[in-house]
Amino acid sequence: MNILVIGLLTILLGVGFSNISYGQGVQTAGGVDVEGTWYLGEGLKVGDYFEYSLCEIDLNDCAPIKLKMWIKGEIQNESESLWDTKVVVIDGNKIIQGSMGLGKTAPEPVLFDDDLFDYAIGFKSSLAWLSAFATANEDDRIHGPQKFSDAAWGKIGAIGGAQLIPKRTETINTPAGTADTVVVGWYSGNNNEIWILDDFPFPVKALTYAWVTTGIAPIMYQYTLLDYKENITDDPFKDVKSTIPKEKLLECPTEFHNYVSGRESTNTFSMLIQYNYSPEVPIEGCSIDWKINFMNKYNEVEFIDQVHYDIWVVDDAGNKIRSYAQDIGRADLFNGFGQVHILLPVEEKAGIVKYAIFVHGTGSEYEVPNPELGGYVIVEIEIAENLLLRELDNDMSYPEIPSWIKNNAGWWAAGQIGDDSFIQGIQFLIKENIIKIT
Repeated sequence: MNILVIGLLTILLGVGFSNISYGQGVQTAGGVDVEGTWYLGEGLKVGDYFEYSLCEIDLNDCAPIKLKMWIKGEIQNESESLWDTKVVVIDGNKIIQGSMGLGKTAPEPVLFDDDLFDYAIGFKSSLAWLSAFATANEDDRIHGPQKFSDAAWGKIGAIGGAQLIPKRTETINTPAGTADTVVVGWYSGNNNEIWILDDFPFPVKALTYAWVTTGIAPIMYQYTLLDYKENITDDPFKDVKSTIPKEKLLECPTEFHNYVSGRESTNTFSMLIQYNYSPEVPIEGCSIDWKINFMNKYNEVEFIDQVHYDIWVVDDAGNKIRSYAQDIGRADLFNGFGQVHILLPVEEKAGIVKYAIFVHGTGSEYEVPNPELGGYVIVEIEIAENLLLRELDNDMSYPEIPSWIKNNAGWWAAGQIGDDSFIQGIQFLIKENIIKIT
């Protein structure tokens, strides 16, 4: 079967996103009827700018982040030359700016700033996942550049031995523009697909699912290209400021040891909940590291999957005061495997705080949970006082400026009152310690 190859010239779209048109095709026994090869990092060069919307299962259970990358130049790491990549991550209300060194054979993180650790791992497990199959090493007959026409690009050992295959060609629309792509993927109870573009360094889109033996598989990673530009010479992040985590200002612990453990049945006897938390005495304004397992009440080594849950703070009567899910804009939290590892900020004051590990029920992530296995376990934890929090609150609280001072400033700027009257207002602010002179 012959497929018409259209537009072999690279077309530069208004957003700077290049694409090559293949036309529409169907999967054949030998892959897809498209000439050429592809590998991760193909066409990558200094001045490239990428922006992706991305989620990865180990980054807050696939809560979406925005990842921006600019290839500034090259750096040397011992005998290895790397791409010097400037990075900005927008994760909820956090902005993290830093640098990564991406490999030349495959652009996966080799060096990265400490603040980017989790995101570098998430990047390697999602955008750079195909480095396990297709790299720039032409001498590697197994993991070098892969032909679009090949029947398979390799076996995915961790996912039931499924084959990664070129499946079809497809024209897709992304926020970065229209792209005529080759779709590679595998089947593991769900269709897992990655959309790649010839001569483009990273896939433009992906949707994959975790491998599970029972239940509905959660998303493993998902991403979409939002923007791409070429030949960027000025630092696009020069005006971006990283947010300073409150935990750093409060000198909170960042490593957790000596977990407190417990195992209890829910109030409805629907399941066993095994929990571990650290530190033993959490601190105001810092975080509690929780590890929670949802267990079958009849089999203490069998996990319950597809759990819709939340962590509440409750009063003495068990009434909800705060919901962590609602704090981050969700109706509930979801875990596909029955094993949760989550960092929960402490917003309560020092003293005994009652946390409820609340199970809404079980079922698919995007469906109303079945409440049959619902219930909760309450864990009482002593929270220690943090004097640095008091100092920070004092530093961030400002006395109210009287309205007549604001009026005076406006009148003075408009020339309606003289300098003497305006200076009297300034002297009042100094006297009342609203303005401090050091």
